[in-house]
Amino acid sequence: MKKFVSKCPVCETPLEIVELRCPSCGTVVRGNFPIDRFLQLDDDDKEFVIEFLKSRGNIRELQNKFSISYPTAKARLDKILVTLGLYEDEKGRVDKMEILDKIEKGEISVDEALKILRGLK
Repeated sequence: MKKFVSKCPVCETPLEIVELRCPSCGTVVRGNFPIDRFLQLDDDDKEFVIEFLKSRGNIRELQNKFSISYPTAKARLDKILVTLGLYEDEKGRVDKMEILDKIEKGEISVDEALKILRGLK
């Protein structure tokens, strides 16, 4: 199975889905379609999420599985939450600096950042 590519291999800008095709009848739908949040995770983060779910959120099991400390496990979860646009600070707001950093690094577009900010208000 081919791996889904979510970033440009040249400049690392997030790619957009612009065409969907039915393999059965050949119908083509064109437009801008958002990429599922989970497809933005790298393979290591996907594996971490799967293990987190399998352990039913037991961080001690994650520590043992990945041979990492508690702070490292928490930091990885925080990184994943930021990537998914779900990270909130103690006041319940999206960490705007993290989103700005992602825009600056080209990990998300301004439009994607606006959607994240609007969706989590």
